[in-house]
Amino acid sequence: MDKDTIVALSSGALPAGIAVVRMSGPVVPMALAIIAGSVPEPRRASLKRIRDGAGETIDHGIVLYFPGPSSVTGEDIGEIHLHGGRAVVDACLSALIALPGVRLAEAGEFTRRAFDNGRIDLTEAEGLADLLAAQTESQRRAAVAQAGGILRELCEEWMRRLTHARAFLEASFDFSDEGDVEADVAGNVRADMATLAADMRHHLNDARRGEILRSGFRVAIVGRPNVGKSSLLNALAERDVAIVSDIPGTTRDVLEVTLDLKGLPVRLFDTAGLRETEDRIEAAGVERARRAMAEADLVLLLDDGQEEAVDPLIHVKQTAGLFTPDADGARSPALIVRSKCDLPLPSIEAARSAELCISTRTGEGLDALIEAIAGRAERAVGDRSTLVPLRIRHRAIIAEALEALETFLSGEDLPEEVGAEMLRLVSDRLGALTGRIGVEDILGVIFSEFCIGK
Repeated sequence: MDKDTIVALSSGALPAGIAVVRMSGPVVPMALAIIAGSVPEPRRASLKRIRDGAGETIDHGIVLYFPGPSSVTGEDIGEIHLHGGRAVVDACLSALIALPGVRLAEAGEFTRRAFDNGRIDLTEAEGLADLLAAQTESQRRAAVAQAGGILRELCEEWMRRLTHARAFLEASFDFSDEGDVEADVAGNVRADMATLAADMRHHLNDARRGEILRSGFRVAIVGRPNVGKSSLLNALAERDVAIVSDIPGTTRDVLEVTLDLKGLPVRLFDTAGLRETEDRIEAAGVERARRAMAEADLVLLLDDGQEEAVDPLIHVKQTAGLFTPDADGARSPALIVRSKCDLPLPSIEAARSAELCISTRTGEGLDALIEAIAGRAERAVGDRSTLVPLRIRHRAIIAEALEALETFLSGEDLPEEVGAEMLRLVSDRLGALTGRIGVEDILGVIFSEFCIGK
């Protein structure tokens, strides 16, 4: 199948103003000659009559030819730019796959071929997948940087330092009788590798920042039944996501909405009301609410102030067993919000703990709440210009390589031969990051994230 020429619609959903049909593989010149009458000059757009196997006109469009290996896939590539009607595109694809050696592409197959032919490495391919999935400006920026090779460059720098250290260790036992080999080679190597380990550790410390950039800042909306959690979710989403009712216990499951706040993805979770209940279904919803709080980066504790002298934070502690003060008396990441502030309070004590006051009916306080959430998300992400590990795979590989490197550093009495071999293992593990070594078992998973035609 790798020798087949693949074809797919590489532009957006139909109908559209323009559709781009892309081919990659060995018979691209033959296919272009048949369907367009001739092969255009490399990298020059040519207006052609597109025809089917019987010579009937399908459309008039622009045809381009990019000979390999200097193409995005490393193979011959052809592009046909047509009018974006479904019937037009279907006729073009049908004419192409009727040719010998041409078939429809699978999801991510164009990018997979670029990887197989050395045009990109695995981190750059993952960056392209993240770019296709990006919904916010911060996600786009991070994906563009990774697709441009920023993580590959970091990994190659680490591997260069490892190779340098291995060379010195091997020289120490291969040329121990030579006068130009330093006496304390092992000591110098260990100092260099300790610095490398610190750099890798610092990179891993930014893992949570990368997870927020890629997957979103998680905000759980919690509180007693009927304090306005679902109304707040709908107001922030600016659409009816959750059912709003004055009947307690309406929300049984966790509902999620993703917002773009200042270029950052923020995931809001509406949860079941926190209370003791004999209803098994509602109790399951309360348990899911507790898990949502435990996994959240920020918890919005809603209280409408209608129950006298009730601290909403105390209530959540009692019902969920979470957010207990630490040794310094500091609270966990939570923002106490008084809801329904358009209604009168039964007592001053009821509003004593609230940090913000909102009304989904009048809109009061919602802008301030959005600013507060966005501010927390920005602080959690920190400097968006720095490189952070975006994927679990990246973090796992770097953590394994770091563990192996720390094992080397802890063995001060190891023979140089053993030390050099251990550093080789660290380098090989990092090679899995870019796809140089041992990644065949995960390639299918990674490239399946792409759409057909990419």
